[in-house]
Amino acid sequence: MASRRRGERRFPADRNPAKQVMRRPKTKTAGATVHYLLFGTSLFFFFFAACILVGYKVITFYGSAEIDDASSIFERGLVKTDITYQQILSENLKTSANTSHRNFKPPVLADVTPWNAKGYDFAKRFSFKFTHLSPVWYQLKSSGAKLYLEGRHNADVDWIQEVRNNGHTLVLPSVALEASPVKLLTKKKQWLKAIDLIVSECKDLGYDGIVLESWSLWANYGVLQDQDMRKKALEFIKQLGLALHLVRLKQDSDCSLQLVYVIGPPNKHSPKELMFSSEDFEYLIEAVDGFSLMTYDFSSAFYVGPNAPLYWVRAVVQFLAGNNESLRSLAHKVFVGINFYGNDFVLPQESKGGGPITGNEYLSLLSKYKPVLHWKEDIAEHYFSYIDNQQKHVVYYPSLMSISKRLDEARAWGAGLAIWEIGQGLDYFFDLL
Repeated sequence: MASRRRGERRFPADRNPAKQVMRRPKTKTAGATVHYLLFGTSLFFFFFAACILVGYKVITFYGSAEIDDASSIFERGLVKTDITYQQILSENLKTSANTSHRNFKPPVLADVTPWNAKGYDFAKRFSFKFTHLSPVWYQLKSSGAKLYLEGRHNADVDWIQEVRNNGHTLVLPSVALEASPVKLLTKKKQWLKAIDLIVSECKDLGYDGIVLESWSLWANYGVLQDQDMRKKALEFIKQLGLALHLVRLKQDSDCSLQLVYVIGPPNKHSPKELMFSSEDFEYLIEAVDGFSLMTYDFSSAFYVGPNAPLYWVRAVVQFLAGNNESLRSLAHKVFVGINFYGNDFVLPQESKGGGPITGNEYLSLLSKYKPVLHWKEDIAEHYFSYIDNQQKHVVYYPSLMSISKRLDEARAWGAGLAIWEIGQGLDYFFDLL
């Protein structure tokens, strides 16, 4: 896994075709002067057009240019169900020139990963669209009785400063608790050491808090099935949140370090005790500043289908809030998960083939197979199929309309968004935010 990001290809400033100057040759007669002027002008425009064509080809191939269009996706009428592959290929790089305008007012948390470097540039370019950025950098690990925090080599303080210069986004790196949970949760010294490591890292590097990942890891260890251990797990999260809240931010002394906790959705294939419940939500609500709800990964190679059917997203938020009106009033602390990746599945389902795809891979499939895109109303997603080597595939990848529907659902609850992850998306997705 790459630990450093790579810059995207762009024309250097000194090679910008618009800045090239044609020198007029010296002549002895007026007629010759006009002749050379006409010739030079024609050559200039020919060269200019050629550069534009080459630049467009480079942009299309790498899918990494910043093309700001004066009009937004709404003005261009692109948020609709009847879309074509041609429209996606020709429009996906064009975004509104006004990148500071927010269409979605509640909090927006965006994940960024080292293995999809495009996300780092998206974070800077659209920083006003996000309230929280979470680079996936850290893991808390154990070796015998020793606890240590791994991942500082991923941290990029220059990138953090650029993001903050562009807007008012909070930077909360993710920390995955990979240490042995039994030792961590039952031994007080381990408990306090883990909290100290995390809080100290935030102080040392000037973070605004962390995004904590542990629930699914603890479920895999079998910790959550034991009621006493489950209570210890919840108490650890609570104490970590309270410890973070005691630390004031360097850049804003009126605010303290924040804790956002990642929680998975209910899974019909898992025991009920592994699910994060509305009771757990209520227990942690004062110590946790936000809950990143993973409302995606509904399907897999074993269960081929949509990424996150809308009816299911609604049911997951309903499950978390329950019928408790006081919890519903705290829905602003929920970040409804939205995927910026898709899936390319092999059919029939028994083949168990295929897997996740990013935006660039999706565009390549559209360009190669020129498919017809279909909208499925009950799941509110677009999909298409193609045949490769006599093997049928079905592809589900976010569209402007599918994302728009999920933004509307979050608004209806008064909830925010958590995007996994922006480096996998298409440029014009950010016009929706």
